[in-house]
Amino acid sequence: MSEVPGGAEQQTMRVYLRVRPFSKEELADNEDQDCVVIENSQTVTLNAPKGSATMKSSEKGIGMSLHKFSFSQIFGPEMTQLELFEDTVKSQMCDFLEGKNALIFSYGVTNAGKTYTIQGTPKEPGILPRVLDATFHYIGSHVYEGMDLKPYHRNDAQHLDPDQVKQERSAKAAIFASVKECDPLRASVLASNLNEAGSSQFALWVAFFEIYNELVYDLLQPSLCSKSKKRAALRVCDDGAGNAYVKDLRWINIQTMGDASKLLQFGNRNRSAAATKMNQSSSRSHSIFTMKLLKIDGSTVKRISEFSLCDLAGSERCNKTKTFGERLKEAANINNSLLTLGKCITALRNNQTDSYIPFRESKLTKLFQAVFCGKGSASMIVNINQCASTYDETLHVMKFSAVAKQVVQVIPDKPLEALAPCLVGHDGKPLRNGVVGSQALESYLSEEEQLDDEEDEADMSLLPQNELVNMIESLRTKFLAERRRHLVQEMEIRKEMGDAMLQQLMESEELRTRQVEELKESYQVKLENTFEMYKDAFKEHAYQSAMNNLEDDYVPLDEFIAEQEKVEALKRKVSELETITSSVKGSVCARPTVDQSCQTNATEAAGDYRCKRLYEEKCGLERICEDKQQLILSLEKRLMEVSETLQKIRDGFLEKSADLEVLQRRCDDQMEIVCALNNVEKDREIDSLKAELAKLSQKSPVKPKTKRGLLANIREAVTSPRKSSTGRTLRKTVRAVNH
Repeated sequence: MSEVPGGAEQQTMRVYLRVRPFSKEELADNEDQDCVVIENSQTVTLNAPKGSATMKSSEKGIGMSLHKFSFSQIFGPEMTQLELFEDTVKSQMCDFLEGKNALIFSYGVTNAGKTYTIQGTPKEPGILPRVLDATFHYIGSHVYEGMDLKPYHRNDAQHLDPDQVKQERSAKAAIFASVKECDPLRASVLASNLNEAGSSQFALWVAFFEIYNELVYDLLQPSLCSKSKKRAALRVCDDGAGNAYVKDLRWINIQTMGDASKLLQFGNRNRSAAATKMNQSSSRSHSIFTMKLLKIDGSTVKRISEFSLCDLAGSERCNKTKTFGERLKEAANINNSLLTLGKCITALRNNQTDSYIPFRESKLTKLFQAVFCGKGSASMIVNINQCASTYDETLHVMKFSAVAKQVVQVIPDKPLEALAPCLVGHDGKPLRNGVVGSQALESYLSEEEQLDDEEDEADMSLLPQNELVNMIESLRTKFLAERRRHLVQEMEIRKEMGDAMLQQLMESEELRTRQVEELKESYQVKLENTFEMYKDAFKEHAYQSAMNNLEDDYVPLDEFIAEQEKVEALKRKVSELETITSSVKGSVCARPTVDQSCQTNATEAAGDYRCKRLYEEKCGLERICEDKQQLILSLEKRLMEVSETLQKIRDGFLEKSADLEVLQRRCDDQMEIVCALNNVEKDREIDSLKAELAKLSQKSPVKPKTKRGLLANIREAVTSPRKSSTGRTLRKTVRAVNH
């Protein structure tokens, strides 16, 4: 801890590490591979096991398999809940009772023991029950039982009328009526060496809410009777002083440890939890338990201190937990809010308040922005397990905590919480002992009204006339000198900006020119490839069409030649039969004697029968020849049709080639038009910048050197002549196809 100017204290955020012991199931699954080695009370070493992503990366030469981390203090598996409380939370507990704000985060992967660390069990109570017990031990018998003073917004208090007090008591009774009787934690279990309060009275108000899917829900609201009804989400508002608070959040006044135990039981019953592969009861939301301690003297609230314990939902990988559907949405929101928390802590580590810190990107970081910015002390308890299967997630958590440990908090010596809070009435208007207080009213005044008051106070001071004149002259001289200096500085800045802008324009113009040329070349290559693709497609289509038309009536060449030879043989046989027939008829006519008339008749009958048979064979052969001739004619007709189809396909291919050439010319024209338009726009921008530069140069004593020939060079580089090689290629291809 170190001091900074202004009486403030500067300290780094305290980050503690707690290592969970192995369970019997984890030991049976061989999860103990010495992944986590505690060197001493502040140093721990992580060894990557085989099969983990970290080990695979280190084997490839990316990253390391051994990592060392340091913490404010490390608690091993044998550490008890009481020892953890004494060594971590005790100092913040003292600050809380003395009027300062405190915040504790419990961070880690799923199934690392965060909820056990915060709440614990009835036999082993965690941090939250011990803080409550220590608070009641500090208050002792000085409990304010009126319930008419209640926290309001973030740092103020509200005075309740009797009707509002009755409503508060009814709401408290309704909650306690729905909770079974439970044994309160005994003070003897929770060792506390805190000093008791003095003569003042104290009122302890608590709130219990959760952030689920980036929506805020009150855990102390009675549960709905029907599951179909959705819970009412609460808004996170700003009180006007940069402090965020949850609007309409229910605050319950507790006066005993039994009341606190019942509230915890009621709130945990309403908390969002579900079973995943890594944890049977995984917290699916960030739960926040906030206590506000009001120090009361008579009917005046002297101070209000706040203590918040945040049980963060476990960061997880969806492939490890096997989440899907609603669980996947929950995991996405959990990881998103934790990512925003990491971004805020990284920004605080790098540059405390000079850079933008994304507090408002998440409800979690927005609520605790004031604590991170110095209006309280914050600490973190990191929970990890030693399982080899979750080593990569554990390493990510350790890297996050290493960044958090380097955050420096600047805490003022007299924080705002130590001042008397503003007391408001039941209608929300500021009160101070029953009347409007001057300090409270000043906080509600606008900035213009406060400035008017300051001017009135300045007019009350009277000075001699000569001193006033001298003061006015000196102020006028200083004003003119300052104005002249600002004008010179403005001219120099404008000149530098103009030169830088011109240089940037020139570089961007050259880059655009190169990009246009590269685009033209790429489009040319694409057009050529497209043309070749269409050409191959047309050839393939023509071949397939011809083959489909010939498949049905296709006759092999060997069969066709064999049929022709059969026809020729039949023709020769017919001609021989005709020759024999004619010779038989001539021999019959050469024998006219009477003696041989009977023999002639018999011979003629036999000759007629043979001629008849030969004629019938001739007719059959002629019919066969005619059929074969018709088949030949049909095949020739088919060949003609195929030739015509091929001719049509060739003509279509030539038409498509011509269309493609036309489209290519159109594309070239469009490219030239686009380039011309871009050049016109750039010319206009350059002309406007030149005009502005000329105006600046007229005011400045140093005239900038203008670079001539810039637009001419740009036009020459952009408007390159068209390449007609593709057109020639198309014409050559068309001529080759025609031939």
